[in-house]
Amino acid sequence: MAPASTTRRSDCPISSALEVVGDRWTLLLIRDLIFGGARTFKDFLASREGIATNILSDRLGRLVDLGVMNSERDPADGRVIVYRLTPKGMDLVPVLMELSVWGARHENGQAPEGVLEAWQSDRDGFLRWARSRQDRT
Repeated sequence: MAPASTTRRSDCPISSALEVVGDRWTLLLIRDLIFGGARTFKDFLASREGIATNILSDRLGRLVDLGVMNSERDPADGRVIVYRLTPKGMDLVPVLMELSVWGARHENGQAPEGVLEAWQSDRDGFLRWARSRQDRT
């Protein structure tokens, strides 16, 4: 599917990025793909933040249309759609990690034990690990 056409407010790269990931749910869905093992609509729906089904459906469709995720039928059960990050989506992992660092430092957020330390000590290794999570079936 071709990327969705969007009208940008400006050519500013921050504004352009926020057009894709600037709502409350998008980065949490990407988080759940990387760290929570979410792959299906039902998996995402089980997230602790409690996303509504209509919003989840909209965001997943939008992320697929924008080329951040792809979707395909589960080979084991053709009724189920499985989501994965594309390379464009994987490029958001460092953004998520830096937001995690900021949230832990300034807003008392709690990352799983060892995650932020792993990111800060070996970013390339962490990114390899994140990619391997997407490669698994």
